[in-house]
Amino acid sequence: MTAVSSTSGLRALLASPAFLRLWGIGFCANTMRGFEVLVAALFTLDATGSGFAVAAVTAARTLPMFFLGAFAGVAAEAWDRKRLLVAGQAATCCASLAVALLAWSEALRPWHIAMAATVAGMVWSTEMATRRRMVGECVAPALVSRALALDTMTNSLTRLLGPVCAGLAYQWVGVAGAFAFSACVYAVAAEQAACVRHRQQSRPLVLRRVPSELLEGVAFVRRDPVIAGVLGTTVAMNLLVFSYAALIAPIGRLVYHVPPSEVGLLAGAEALGAFLGGIWLTLREPRTNGRILMVGGSLLFAACVVVMPVLPLFPLACLLMVAGGTGSAAFANMQTSLIVLHAPSHIRSRLMGLLTVCIGMNPLGILLVGAIADVAGPGAAMSGVASVGFLAVAAVGIAWRRREGAGR
Repeated sequence: MTAVSSTSGLRALLASPAFLRLWGIGFCANTMRGFEVLVAALFTLDATGSGFAVAAVTAARTLPMFFLGAFAGVAAEAWDRKRLLVAGQAATCCASLAVALLAWSEALRPWHIAMAATVAGMVWSTEMATRRRMVGECVAPALVSRALALDTMTNSLTRLLGPVCAGLAYQWVGVAGAFAFSACVYAVAAEQAACVRHRQQSRPLVLRRVPSELLEGVAFVRRDPVIAGVLGTTVAMNLLVFSYAALIAPIGRLVYHVPPSEVGLLAGAEALGAFLGGIWLTLREPRTNGRILMVGGSLLFAACVVVMPVLPLFPLACLLMVAGGTGSAAFANMQTSLIVLHAPSHIRSRLMGLLTVCIGMNPLGILLVGAIADVAGPGAAMSGVASVGFLAVAAVGIAWRRREGAGR
């Protein structure tokens, strides 16, 4: 892909009002997701001193994805995706505002934050089947991969900005001010969602047909080695590797003994690397096989998570996570791109829903590392679980390669 074609492709994306609004909504919502996760973790750690309590509050945000992701995929094929998007941003706005009011009244408890996180998680369970799918469909087919790469790169930037801003906000204005700010940002996202021009042929959602439609999606996955490989890698990463995020606050405070503002730097280090990797994926069409990019990037990131807690210096830990972030960028981009490019449109939202269920395995991993952390310490928990994740991703990659080779 030449530099000229890359530039013209970016210009075409930035000339699309629908893409710009959807891109902006993703920027707002994803920034506040990382922002609230770290604020909630810091508040819970200060209130309880328990690594498992921090993990439980963090898990509350992702657990709905496991239970609702598949249904969200079916619903997004029947109901208007724009309306789902607007309603979701409005709901998270109300949940964050409730936390801010409780904090201002000095009545806030960790379980209140867990309830608000559950609401946000229910909305997040629709992300792949609504906004993320709309991003891939609002541009010309030739620009789909680049549009999703740009959206993924921006998501990486939000995961950097969110935790860094969260550490500063918690230290300066406390949990009340932090959640009041996030409520305002969600309100802006809801307003932008209402302005998106989106055409979709809606149909009634027949509940008795939901099981058969889900089974149709599962049957497609079993037949297609690419989609099966994507979902298998996603399960391994979210269950055993990305669960590391729940222990960032305990690692920063208890292992490296740094203040909240620097915990935010550690939490955002991986996102910085993912942002840099996303720039490369956005500016040029990668020639490497999608399987190699996804599995190889996942292995790189898992290895960095294994090593990070045992490094002697905090700056080295941050630099290592930046390097690992380049691998997570490849994983995240291929995770959506391979489904959008390989799956027929009539079943795409269902597959996105199944992808969401796979992502929803994350809270199980979070609870696992949280329980181990209370017994063996956060460093040992993070390294041990991520080591198993590395082996699991490698096994999926080998099976994926064999199935692709057998199908030729």
